[in-house]
Amino acid sequence: MKFTLSWLREHLDTDATLDRITTTLSAIGIEVEGVHNPAAELGQFRIARVIEAAQHPNADRLRALRVDAGDGREYSVVCGAPNARTGMKGVLALPGAFIPGTGITLKQGEIRGVKSEAMMLSAREMGLGDDHSGIVDLPEDAPLGARYVDYAGLDDPVVEIKVTPNRGDALSVRGIARDLAAAGLGTLKPWEVQPVAPAYPTPLRWTIEDRRACTWVLGRAVRGVTNGPSPKWLQDRLTAIGLRPINALVDVTNFFTFAFGRPLHVFDVAKVAGDTLAMRMARPGEELPALNGKTYTLTEEDGVIADAERVEALGGVIGGEHSGCDETTTECFIECALFDPVRIAQSGRRHDVRTDARSRFERGIDPALLPKALEAATRMIIELCGGEASEVSEAGAEPAWAREATLRFDRVRDLGGLDLAAQEAEQRLTRLGLCTVSRDAERITVAVPPWRNDIAAHGALSQDPSLPADRARVAAEGCAAIEAECDLVEEVLRLGGLDAVPPVSLPVASPVPRPALTPKQARAALARRVLASRGMQDCVTYGFLARETAALFGDTPDSLRLENPIASDLDQMRPTPVASLAMAAARNSARGFGDVALAEIGGAYRDPSGPTSQLAVAAGLRAGMTAPSWAAPARAVDWLDAKGDALAVLMALGVPMAAVQVTADAPGFYHPGRSGVLRQGPKVVLATFGELHPKVRGTLDIPGAAVAFEVFLDAIAEPKKRRKGVPDLPAFQPLRRDFAFLVDATVPAEALLRAARGADKALVADVTLFDRYAGDKLPEGKVSLAIQVTLQPRERTLTDAEIEAAGQKVVAAVTKATGAVLRG
Repeated sequence: MKFTLSWLREHLDTDATLDRITTTLSAIGIEVEGVHNPAAELGQFRIARVIEAAQHPNADRLRALRVDAGDGREYSVVCGAPNARTGMKGVLALPGAFIPGTGITLKQGEIRGVKSEAMMLSAREMGLGDDHSGIVDLPEDAPLGARYVDYAGLDDPVVEIKVTPNRGDALSVRGIARDLAAAGLGTLKPWEVQPVAPAYPTPLRWTIEDRRACTWVLGRAVRGVTNGPSPKWLQDRLTAIGLRPINALVDVTNFFTFAFGRPLHVFDVAKVAGDTLAMRMARPGEELPALNGKTYTLTEEDGVIADAERVEALGGVIGGEHSGCDETTTECFIECALFDPVRIAQSGRRHDVRTDARSRFERGIDPALLPKALEAATRMIIELCGGEASEVSEAGAEPAWAREATLRFDRVRDLGGLDLAAQEAEQRLTRLGLCTVSRDAERITVAVPPWRNDIAAHGALSQDPSLPADRARVAAEGCAAIEAECDLVEEVLRLGGLDAVPPVSLPVASPVPRPALTPKQARAALARRVLASRGMQDCVTYGFLARETAALFGDTPDSLRLENPIASDLDQMRPTPVASLAMAAARNSARGFGDVALAEIGGAYRDPSGPTSQLAVAAGLRAGMTAPSWAAPARAVDWLDAKGDALAVLMALGVPMAAVQVTADAPGFYHPGRSGVLRQGPKVVLATFGELHPKVRGTLDIPGAAVAFEVFLDAIAEPKKRRKGVPDLPAFQPLRRDFAFLVDATVPAEALLRAARGADKALVADVTLFDRYAGDKLPEGKVSLAIQVTLQPRERTLTDAEIEAAGQKVVAAVTKATGAVLRG
């Protein structure tokens, strides 16, 4: 919102400087976005007289002027304005002056052989309008040599502020003046309105057919008006804040919108069908050709003002073109109404209409101002346009806006950190217009004025309907008491200046800071770091993709289909982040980057009817070739790379690796012979890994090898909290023995390792697989698996016999579990 300094002083009796006013506004929570002073740009321009205007000797459309600027010197000026003539007075710019309308800095020059030492200016060149038909023509009595800004009254700074959504009262010059007066920057001037006596019955009457459209409306006609241009003072005021003057009647409504925060609308009575204006909801198929030249198709959720034939306005948002007032209007009807803020906001957003009226109605306006505003607007129209007023037409009733709020004085200190005397807190509230109802040493109860609908107001959020009735009642009562008191604390604090509120640290709950992350968040962060350390790039992708693509990676139930997707090819929630990573790999490959390692910590979505609708997954994908190294040549990635990534994440998250089992029942988007599932027991699936199915790679156009994994973070149990003890450091050296077994090719190596570990749990510390051989030297269907068993004695050094006995236990356990035979 913008306002001029002189406009503010009409409502605020103060001698404060502009700098102090803007500083105070920011200090009390009304942010100043900028200050524009026309005098800064136009201060160099002087009033000058044309001594002589002669035809340019070398140009038919130019004139050579001799100009007196009142400084005792005569200037030669070449001018192309058709209205330049001898004896006229205009505005002169001298060399070095910046011309705001053209963006140039004036220099002395020569035009067609005639020296030009200055420039006579048009209104557009000064940035004061669009008129460039000629240079500015001033009256004969304009003072020669005086600054034009002083003569034209343009030395009036324009202040632009930013208002928060709850401060509808601050969207008016009077509201700003009231806040500044409360902050101690002067006194708010009284605004008295003398009623206008009615001269005839109203030609139009109001009716409210639906209270959703309007709760209270007043109207009054004025006949015999002459609707020409508004007076210069009003045009200058509107122009200064960026509004275009239209005609006197419309300019009056705009004036009240900014001066008092009270939007009005005027109808041309002759253009209204019938004798009734109805506040109702729009009907199917109705349209509104609006004042901005656009036509809006209305919905049944839009509140409108309609006559007997058509919709004449979108209530509280924008008027209709049909009944607008123009120079032919001789009788107007003033509308002054109260609308539902939420409905106004919804209609404005629905139709993308941004108006000054909407910005005020959706924040909330003073519900008690309607009668006074209507009287004042009526009187102003009669003063500017003539005529006589009708009786007032009314429908609905003034809402019950009266309410009270209580402040405990110590809450200013407890909530705001400011130790303020009770008397000062009371004075601040009183200066703001909150009248004292009762007061004692500990608290004060005040009556909230109607223009502050943000204090002790009914909350916009509804309670959870599932709350028990007694609990809901207690919660509502608590909110009503606490929120109103917090509103008063905020007012007391800001009126003293937000910069005066001392910074106070919150109380420390414990000497040791509590964890900033939940265990789930910590697991996700750790998984991200582990994957990054393994050379994978962290990705952030959409959780939705094309339904056809999603079908390659899992089920696509209708319950996970988006009703309003941001794009037609992003209509399905993904079953796994691997799908998004695979699409990213395909896009990289198409652009010449086929070797990628991508990872994402994201969501995988399941049917909401199941036990879990969203899973937290650490997923990764490698495609193309491994990075070249001096130690080994580059090779195509394989499923073991994906398994290694998954195991690294599980190990970092504290999963006991000895309990992890591998099964071959991986999801269908993996290659059936080159994939697996990591489990902790038969029911808990920790991760999946493997090479992508050739069909998936072909559909997504991934040319080379591609492997992926997904680790289900929610399935990983939190590690048990154990008290740290003395590290287990055996006093005796471990022994390592190698065994090679001949086993059926169908037997998983995991089964052999598990059997060896269980052979002697007190002695066997570790078992690893270090070789697998399959070839023509072995019987058909057989493979050789070589393992290394680590024996860790704890009480004494093992004898040869004990070592041999331990080896036999290992062989016996493996043979029993897998049918393997020890190779000779």
